[in-house]
Amino acid sequence: MSTIGPFAEPVAGCKPAAPPTLTADQQTKYEQFLEEVRSWESLPTTKAGTETATLSDDERLWLTRECLLRYLRATKWNLQQAITRLRATAVWRREFGTDTFTADYISEENAKGKQVQLGFDKEGRPCLYLLPQNQNTKPSQKQVEHLVYMVERTLDLHPPGQEGLALLIDFRNTGAGGTPPMSISKQVLDILQSHYPERLGRALLTHLPWYVTAFLKLIGPFIDPVTKTKIKYNEPLTDHVPASQLMTASGGEVDFKYDHSIYWPALADMAAERRRQRVERWEKAGKIIGESEIYLWGGEEGSIGGKKEVAPEANGAEKVNKDVKAPAETNGTTSGGDTALVDGVANLDIKTSEPVKPAA
Repeated sequence: MSTIGPFAEPVAGCKPAAPPTLTADQQTKYEQFLEEVRSWESLPTTKAGTETATLSDDERLWLTRECLLRYLRATKWNLQQAITRLRATAVWRREFGTDTFTADYISEENAKGKQVQLGFDKEGRPCLYLLPQNQNTKPSQKQVEHLVYMVERTLDLHPPGQEGLALLIDFRNTGAGGTPPMSISKQVLDILQSHYPERLGRALLTHLPWYVTAFLKLIGPFIDPVTKTKIKYNEPLTDHVPASQLMTASGGEVDFKYDHSIYWPALADMAAERRRQRVERWEKAGKIIGESEIYLWGGEEGSIGGKKEVAPEANGAEKVNKDVKAPAETNGTTSGGDTALVDGVANLDIKTSEPVKPAA
């Protein structure tokens, strides 16, 4: 089959396992965390903290139940550290401008298709291809913004119940210049370990040249042990991704040709429509902090609080969705991860002076 745009859904049956329920202690910590976050009326606009601004609706929508649980898992259920890290991320998103990058602004960075969201793996994770052979710009801050933009768009498309993504990094035909400078690599790694915890489900690296292998050995001491278990080298990609949603160049059945004039607006439009639907559901349910991502992403779960969403029955009557049960966790070996890669460099955790090192 051939395609020139992103797939809308995973292959039937490709979905994550149901998460285990929280323990009593975890439930208590989650409720305390939620109470704290719901008390946030304003936050600093920069890390310096000289000015503050009221939380926007976009920020309140981002503070989902699963978002809070990801930070609790990443800090091994240390409540205070989870609060500190989540607050730091909220401020970083403001200062970095995460929600302000438009498709038009980022467009030039992806003109040759060096990053492509296409298909879903066997657990329903959206796949983000990193293809450094298609690098078309010189190292700059905009390359970092480009990666963040693509991670955000990829997460926009995950199916209900899935929180992570899969990275497919193909180094074939990549010159030595395909690896970014260490300064950019460290910035990206810091961003992704600190502000995208529990998001990396799998990183599949193929066709590694010797200099990339050497680079990975060089930074090996900085790789979190949990992250290492998620990085696979030169494995058949069909072991992880259905052939019907995998590029032929990667061993699949999809004859994908990157046409920027078609693919780029198609990805932006699909992500924007998914977000529009989430906003609509969130508003109908009362615009609460701590809403269920399963509900927001269109899954078979009602709103966890606020107004009940009313859906029409087939006979014209109305049906009210029930509230869901207690929040569920996806434990320490999660389907998500907190690291990623930029233009062919594996996303790895950098050791920091934090009391608890975030796990992938």
